[in-house]
Amino acid sequence: MLGFLKNPVVITAEINMNLMALIVMGLISRLWGLSYPRAVVFDEVYYGQFVSLYMKRIFFVDDSGPPFGHMLLALGGYLGGFDGNFLWNRIGAEYSMNVPVWSLRLLPALAGALCVPLAYQILVELQFSHCAALGAALLILLENSLITQSRFMLLESILIFFILLAVLSYLKFYNLQRHSSFSGSWWFWLLLTGVACSCAVGVKYMGLFTYMLLLTVAGLHFWHMIGDQNLSNVSLMCHFLARGLALIIIPVAMYLSFFYVHLTLLYRSGPHDQIMTSAFQASLEGGLARITQGQPLEVAYGSQITLRNVLGKPMQCWLHSHKNTYPIRYENGRGSSHQQQVTCYPFKDVNNWWIVKDPGMQQLVVSNPPRPVRHGHIVQLVHGITTRYLNTHDVAAPLSPHSQEVSCYIDYNISMPAQNLWRVEIVNRESDTDVWKTILSEVRFVHVNTSAVLKASGFIGASLPEWGYRQLEVVGEKLSKGYHQSMVWNVEEHRYGKSQEQKEREVELHSPTQMDISKNLSFMAKFTELQWKILTLKNEDTEHKYSSSALDWITMDTNIAYWLHPTSGAQIHLLGNVVTWTSANVAALVYMCLSLWYLIRRRRKIYDIPEEAWQLWVSAGGICVGGWAVNYLPFFLMEKTLFLYHYLPALTFQILLVPIVLQHLSDHLCRSLLLKSMFSALMVAWFSSVYLVYCTFSPVTYGEPSLSVTELKDLRWKDSWNILIRKQ
Repeated sequence: MLGFLKNPVVITAEINMNLMALIVMGLISRLWGLSYPRAVVFDEVYYGQFVSLYMKRIFFVDDSGPPFGHMLLALGGYLGGFDGNFLWNRIGAEYSMNVPVWSLRLLPALAGALCVPLAYQILVELQFSHCAALGAALLILLENSLITQSRFMLLESILIFFILLAVLSYLKFYNLQRHSSFSGSWWFWLLLTGVACSCAVGVKYMGLFTYMLLLTVAGLHFWHMIGDQNLSNVSLMCHFLARGLALIIIPVAMYLSFFYVHLTLLYRSGPHDQIMTSAFQASLEGGLARITQGQPLEVAYGSQITLRNVLGKPMQCWLHSHKNTYPIRYENGRGSSHQQQVTCYPFKDVNNWWIVKDPGMQQLVVSNPPRPVRHGHIVQLVHGITTRYLNTHDVAAPLSPHSQEVSCYIDYNISMPAQNLWRVEIVNRESDTDVWKTILSEVRFVHVNTSAVLKASGFIGASLPEWGYRQLEVVGEKLSKGYHQSMVWNVEEHRYGKSQEQKEREVELHSPTQMDISKNLSFMAKFTELQWKILTLKNEDTEHKYSSSALDWITMDTNIAYWLHPTSGAQIHLLGNVVTWTSANVAALVYMCLSLWYLIRRRRKIYDIPEEAWQLWVSAGGICVGGWAVNYLPFFLMEKTLFLYHYLPALTFQILLVPIVLQHLSDHLCRSLLLKSMFSALMVAWFSSVYLVYCTFSPVTYGEPSLSVTELKDLRWKDSWNILIRKQ
């Protein structure tokens, strides 16, 4: 039984020394001196705030994209023991001792380092020589801009890593397709493609461009499979389902999981939750949840409520009234009803409370048992402090003359009767008998007499004059003018009124609620709301000193100063390797010209290169040129502040094209031994220039050594570059 012990156990492994050497060089180039400078570098001031919020479990919304990239940065902080206590308010600020700088910058640096061997592997899987693959990896290794971007707490290197991983995984899967379909390795690389695509999109929405490219390539490959008569219908269906599972279902599930973890971690209320709905805010610990915990769920006749406008723009506000009346005449000469003002007030106040009254009864308390208000019911809204009824009539609103004025009715004994009946319409109802619920129900109040809808004025940023205390206008808007979120309200604070006497009721309105009913939102409800906010929330775009246009990127007519030493000339810039960028542009141009030439010649039945070489040329171009195009051209359509680092994913694909074009020229255009020798000599000279430029700009890539004024001026190869030089 123990006979197998007579011979030693031997494990044989093949190690690609090229790959190992590239991994080591990548790690050295990205990790060397990673903690330097020990100061906030450019957008670290932005991402660092989110890392601190993760450490403190405080909810936030970032309109720049999904949360996965932020969570990876926060993971670095967590592994380093960061407590989140640092004020991220200034670029160049020195980090305190509690900030684990090396740990925070580690994951982006590792991602940047691993891009080097990934580039090598991609060209190998594209069926190019190991020499070409090594050239692509070394170009990525010596690209100054990629080094700079990967050495700090930024997201681009992580994004590029997942993009390249997705491309490599798909190529490995496709190459296995020919001889080992549905094997373990086939499934592994197919599933990893979907996972990497999901991670890329989860880091930044720019990852969606490469994801769409790979879906298109996969679709084209499957289309060719359909024409393969050797595959049965069952086999084709299995292939289709496998791709659907790996490339669509799993990425969607993973994308949802990023938000699930994000929302699970960030359970505390913070400054960012003010833009969310009342229901979302109430699901967070502290903040609104502390106020609304224990409120009755169902709104009944006699309920005391505050009404928050769902739109929340230009700021969140609540339906409000006070004893002051509209002026008899406005500044422009128009007259008003001189009724009590109704506004939308952006702060919590006792004058935000209203009482839901049954028009057929006089009592302002909740009966026992309570009579819930349902969709379609007619109510009157009584202002809690002044006891006047919410009213609208055919009088022009102060700022919106085409809309009706909304007021609290005062009886002046003139021919202007009260019109204070409102129909409750629950916008997000599941049936026409739905009960009006606290926080959860989004309601619209339709005026019975005029069919106008209660609306926070659409004058974004406009407020009433001094007589209205600069509060926001509320109007009655005709339904014929269309639906808008500013017409929708939800009950935020709620209690069952018990006091019939006004003095007692005023005391009651100042008291906290007591009843205990949970109103936790489901994950999907929170995800849908948060996703919508990310997609629609737009910070005011302002011109930045280092912003640029997409046209500036190709020729690198711009740079970004990331950091400047407070006393010496040491500084860090986002600047690319000029030789590499120029070579990448030339390679793209040569590829497109050659492709056009080949297509025209092939149309004339003239085949300059073998069919196998042509297929290789087309597939490589589809990945590299396609990757460059989908990651670059969309920026011409974007209305946002753009920076040079937005070009780095496109640049990476363009760099991969350089050795592809060079090998093609060497194999198919340099046909004599002399030409090949001359071409090889030119390649050595060219690559030496790449290395020389890398070394020349290394001081502003790594931030050391410090350069003199003369040396800094010598680095200004273009007048448009902003190299920082201190005045002597």
